[in-house]
Amino acid sequence: MTYEVKQHLKPAELKGFTENQIAQHWKLYEGYVANTNALKSELDAMRKEGKVGTALYADRRRRFGFEVNGMVLHEYYFGNLKAGAPELPADSPLRRALTEQYGSFEAWKEDFVKCGASRSVGWAICYLDPATGGLTNHFIQLHEDGNIAGFIPVLIMDVFEHAYMVDWGAGGRPDYIKAFFENVNWPAVAGRYDEGKARKVAPRF
Repeated sequence: MTYEVKQHLKPAELKGFTENQIAQHWKLYEGYVANTNALKSELDAMRKEGKVGTALYADRRRRFGFEVNGMVLHEYYFGNLKAGAPELPADSPLRRALTEQYGSFEAWKEDFVKCGASRSVGWAICYLDPATGGLTNHFIQLHEDGNIAGFIPVLIMDVFEHAYMVDWGAGGRPDYIKAFFENVNWPAVAGRYDEGKARKVAPRF
């Protein structure tokens, strides 16, 4: 099995983003796909050669998780961005759930924004717990530290500097987050929630 770059997820004409910012970020995603495939091939070869118990194999296995998560999270991220997408309707199941659990949609959004503004690099993710229906915001350091097993990503925001440095500079995260919310593909995000509530795994592409 070989992973492929999902070209149809590449956004264009995002409000507030230059095409160069998107292109530079997309190149990093392509790198995660390439590195995932390379490490998978290396691990396969080492297993065939009987090197499973080696320190090198253990190192590559750990690195594999970083690269795979980097690939997957970027696919969720680019998939929830689209120029001109409609707002989340007031009567949508997702908005109703966020309002019920946080008091208002605006209160949930403020919490998510503060999550993304955490003084670290990584991801802000709104997860659905399919067992309880709970929607919670989490900060994921790097790509793999803090992901919740069994939870379903609903909205994903990259807050590594590479997501915004071209357009806003190293200290431009607040302006980037504002621009991010002006381009959220709410139909895709709501679809992830609906699939999760139905106890299905929402496709990321």
